[in-house]
Amino acid sequence: MAEPIIDAWIQHPTPAFIADDMFASLRRWMGITEVPDEIPVDFTVGALDAAGVSRALVTAWWGPDGPLIHNDEVASFVAQHPERLLGIASVDVSRPMDGVRELRRCVRDLGFVGLRVLPWLWGLAPDDRRYYPLYAECIELGVPFCLQVGHAGPLRASAPGRPMPHLDHVALEFPELTIVGGHIGYPWTDEMIALATKYDNVYIDTSAYKPKRYPSQLVEFMRGHGRRKVLFGSNHPMIQPAACLDQLDVLGLDDEARRLFLHDNAARVFGLD
Repeated sequence: MAEPIIDAWIQHPTPAFIADDMFASLRRWMGITEVPDEIPVDFTVGALDAAGVSRALVTAWWGPDGPLIHNDEVASFVAQHPERLLGIASVDVSRPMDGVRELRRCVRDLGFVGLRVLPWLWGLAPDDRRYYPLYAECIELGVPFCLQVGHAGPLRASAPGRPMPHLDHVALEFPELTIVGGHIGYPWTDEMIALATKYDNVYIDTSAYKPKRYPSQLVEFMRGHGRRKVLFGSNHPMIQPAACLDQLDVLGLDDEARRLFLHDNAARVFGLD
């Protein structure tokens, strides 16, 4: 039987998402010259099938101009494939109490299993005061807070994604909050590894990078004392899950580290067991 795999960060690319100006590079990577009127969810599930991915965390997107992929859209994706997809919410950071209420709705009514915010999209580092009510609500709801760490792929400022001092402040002030830093943290990978080592509830996901591009210090961390701290992610459709998993053997993980990376860590962090 194939080993179970959880992909900790994917998007289903809706036409509105793909058409946004900030994703011109994504359209080039995908060979899209004309955005279709509809992209069926089966497009994304097919990518999971091709990679042998059992389940994936599909995220909403919300930025200063409003939702790019609405939470209700994500709920509709999950409803079509509940055995494969799990929802991750996104909310309006600029209106913290509205964000708290929307997060509460997503978890309690829609069954979502986490919150994701992209600091580069908001231009706000994660220790900005506007995030703090959301952290408190994540703790109360028992769901992780997920974010992008490291440089911004789109042409936006990268400084909000630097782990230290920003995420260090958050982990120190909210010790009950489970934090998942996606996109490895490059070029500050050592800072992200330090935080995951220092704090029990801080984790890293590898989305947006193929294994051959993982920094060597991250690979060493995954093989050793950090084997329970790193989650597999692809960032579909920016990178196909199969393109990541085809390179898995270059990491030289033993059987336990491989199982933890591909499945067990995400199952534990997101309460999927």
